[in-house]
Amino acid sequence: MNDFGGHVKKIACVHDMSCLGRCALSVVMPVLSVMGNQAVPLPTALLSTHTGGFEDFTFLDLTCEMEKILVHWKKLGTSFDAVYSGFLGSMDQIGCVSRLIREFTKADSLILVDPVLGDDGRLYRTITDGLCRGMRELVSHAHVITPNTTEALILLGLDPADHDKPFDPTLLERLCDLGPKRVAVTGVHMDGKVGTASYDAKTDVMKLCMRERIARSYPGTGDIFASVLLGRMLRGDDIHAAAEAASDYVCLLIRDSAQYDDETRYGVALEAHLGELCI
Repeated sequence: MNDFGGHVKKIACVHDMSCLGRCALSVVMPVLSVMGNQAVPLPTALLSTHTGGFEDFTFLDLTCEMEKILVHWKKLGTSFDAVYSGFLGSMDQIGCVSRLIREFTKADSLILVDPVLGDDGRLYRTITDGLCRGMRELVSHAHVITPNTTEALILLGLDPADHDKPFDPTLLERLCDLGPKRVAVTGVHMDGKVGTASYDAKTDVMKLCMRERIARSYPGTGDIFASVLLGRMLRGDDIHAAAEAASDYVCLLIRDSAQYDDETRYGVALEAHLGELCI
């Protein structure tokens, strides 16, 4: 039992499964689970590793399986308290996620789209122009989105190479004009610090959560951030409190992981700190 009035929230987690390297489903499911939720995977692709820092990785598009899974879930009458969409393996999967949102949610379900498109001013290797266009359509169905600065610029049709320039707060309102009413942009650079900018269009409140920059970069931290943010919002936090809690947790993981000589491409040492998320 948990503090949701006895009801365990059921979340559809639409992400890839990268077998090696802590990211996507391998971090999303444990984080949401220890926060008291039932994390139900809807895998978009199966990869031998994630796409950052590894060469010759295998990639299996699971669009056909996603469609079959949705058919089976429909027969079972399954519905979800939240949908959390992340890395998509092809343009066709936009339709799968749209159907999931349309047919498997309730009036009070929370829809979070993490528009996984790129980082550091560049698209990820598997992302096409068509998928970028489809992602703009998908975020219109979301209540919350969590792009990094590169992805925010891509969604708005701007040059992603400007990702590390001083942050323009008007981007938050423009992102909400796409459809979602709450947004948390990660990787914001300001005055030598890095952090998150959150915005709620309903209250017209914007908040910055800035932290000292740690000179290491790890894959999967965006997935962890969005997972903690979603978990906190399902507990009742507003976007600002949830973004701050998620930022603090990711900073903790990076600081701890940076003490070791492990290759950054394998991700942060999440396992040692999962207990701190328990309700």
